[in-house]
Amino acid sequence: MKKRTVKYSDDKGEIIGDLRRIRDELPSIEQLTGGPVRQTKVTIALDDDALSFFKREARRRNTSYQRMIRNLVRAYSQGGAKAMENGVVE
Repeated sequence: MKKRTVKYSDDKGEIIGDLRRIRDELPSIEQLTGGPVRQTKVTIALDDDALSFFKREARRRNTSYQRMIRNLVRAYSQGGAKAMENGVVE
């Protein structure tokens, strides 16, 4: 059985009615991310199986493997900084 395709020919993208500004209740990008983060490009050597893991998980989660690695390193470094502040690590 062939799937029916619906065509919308009346909608030309015009705006109907008066426009009014709505209150933006979403936090800003800076509030969500903690502000702009300076990034430095680096080159690292990873084991093939580790890189395969990140690429596979990135495909499954529809993101980039570089972003996953960057977030992992950031989370680890923030945890290490907190441990140093608390005197757990010297």
